[in-house]
Amino acid sequence: MPAKSRPSRRRSYALLASAAGLATVAALASALPADAHSGKGHGHHGPSRYQDVQLLSFNDLHGNLEPPSGSSGRVTETQADGTTKTIDAGGVEYLATHLRQARKGHPYSVTAAGGDMVGASPLISGLFHDEPTIEALNKLDLDVTTVGNHEFDEGAKELARLQNGGCHPTDGCYTDKKFKGADFPYLAANVLDEKTDKPILKPYWVWQKKDVKIGFIGVTLEGTPGIVSADGVKGLAFKDEVETINKYAKVLQRQGVQSIVALVHEGGFPSSSTYNYDCDSAGAGSGISGPIVDIAKNVTPAVDALVTGHTHTAYVCTIDDPAGNPRMVTSAASFGRLYTDTTLTYDRRTGDIARTAVQSANHVVTRDVAKAPDMTELIGKWNTLAAPIGNRAIGYISADVNSTGTESPMGDLIADAQFAYGKELDPETDLALMNPGGVRGGLTYAAKGSEGDGVVTYAEGFTVQPFANTVNLQNFTGAQLVQVLKEQVSGANAAAPKILQPSANLSYTLDLTKTGADRVVTDSVKLNGTAVDLAATYRVATNSFLAGGGDGFTTLGQGTDDLVGTDDLSALAEYLTANSSAASPLAPPAANRITVVQ
Repeated sequence: MPAKSRPSRRRSYALLASAAGLATVAALASALPADAHSGKGHGHHGPSRYQDVQLLSFNDLHGNLEPPSGSSGRVTETQADGTTKTIDAGGVEYLATHLRQARKGHPYSVTAAGGDMVGASPLISGLFHDEPTIEALNKLDLDVTTVGNHEFDEGAKELARLQNGGCHPTDGCYTDKKFKGADFPYLAANVLDEKTDKPILKPYWVWQKKDVKIGFIGVTLEGTPGIVSADGVKGLAFKDEVETINKYAKVLQRQGVQSIVALVHEGGFPSSSTYNYDCDSAGAGSGISGPIVDIAKNVTPAVDALVTGHTHTAYVCTIDDPAGNPRMVTSAASFGRLYTDTTLTYDRRTGDIARTAVQSANHVVTRDVAKAPDMTELIGKWNTLAAPIGNRAIGYISADVNSTGTESPMGDLIADAQFAYGKELDPETDLALMNPGGVRGGLTYAAKGSEGDGVVTYAEGFTVQPFANTVNLQNFTGAQLVQVLKEQVSGANAAAPKILQPSANLSYTLDLTKTGADRVVTDSVKLNGTAVDLAATYRVATNSFLAGGGDGFTTLGQGTDDLVGTDDLSALAEYLTANSSAASPLAPPAANRITVVQ
């Protein structure tokens, strides 16, 4: 189960030329002849020197075939007067229509993705090991994607099955037709088999139409092993993104491919949360930070554009390459709410992209267009198969249980459920901790189907916790427990804190006016209202991902007397069933266990 940010370690590169920085324009100013964007010839002299190629891209779909609920299914848009509004977005029925409309009038069009197409998926896809999503992507005419960290949730063998087809080794075939796999290549240039030292999937792929060729190189973040369960990456080595892209750019050039796009499952954090802000404008609200900036500054100038992902944010920015020239870097948020439309102007004389003519913009996958009938049919087929399991009521809530904030009501609810389950497993259990990246959504009071308002179905619970982690118990000293809390804001998590969601009996103060580990106030850490005894032993419930030291919590990987229980969704379902009813629904936790000082 993953997190949203990479470990803070980042290899430092010597820039190949002048110091790189953010360019001041998002659409690069064209300095080409008047026919550069026409793609048409003049008279009888054959094709134009320049040919516009449409690159459509999206990232981090996570199996969201149906429109995501709540804030996960909305985007924020900046208006002409500076105000903002939210727009309902997403759902493959609408994504298919938007992409098909966008392709009209563009004979040279290629569609690429930035990873995490599957994994952490809602029930309609996750219950069937994401076969429905691969089928949907085939119908979307996706041409190529890179792997993301979530493509490794079930390991390299399962990823190979998604690529090549075949029935699931345990669950078998779900329909009377054998699963045929992806029509598009998954790229994994920096993911090597430790035994062979070779990429486990294709490192690159070349799109060609007539005399126009564009190479695609796909990489996932080097830090993938730190945010995926150990079993998922067993026997694999994840190499540096920049070194890998630069290596294969040379390979492509030796093959005569001069136009290159990097698909990078790593991202950045834009200054604005609106999808259409001007990333390259001067002043407040401009710019982008995060790991992708360092990557973009150091990827060889031979690469013409970077399609990115992982951070679930939206941006269309130019970042200077090592030669000091602006280069487009894009991300289309997540869950199929946006797609990016980039125009790459191909120069037939050089075989390269004329960078001065690159233009790009994000577009909303609005729900005011006609649904694509083939996607409606696909969703109906899989929902019919999932319904007997997904429609079962597992609890009742009195209001929305949101998953946003430093401490979220949904995160607290999961921690309470794991604590209660831990007490059943071992009465000596003292507390529970839940990683925020494992809380994939909240619970909405309004009915999604015919179940009725306030009813929590198994499908809704699956959307919140889709990873099938187990609930594990381990012993730690009080000193180790405090160290775990400090690791939320130090070490690998110093730059982007990961605040664990605590069970109701744990409280402490997080002082954000301080730096590093000092942000956790040691003498404020209390269990059941009493200060934690640094020498005492405490039994802690976590999920198996955290118990393995995931998300930079190395101390959680050092527990003793391990006891492995049921899966985390079963623990949540059991808690909701035991603590709520139609007459007495569960109220959302107040999310007041952590006192935040700012």
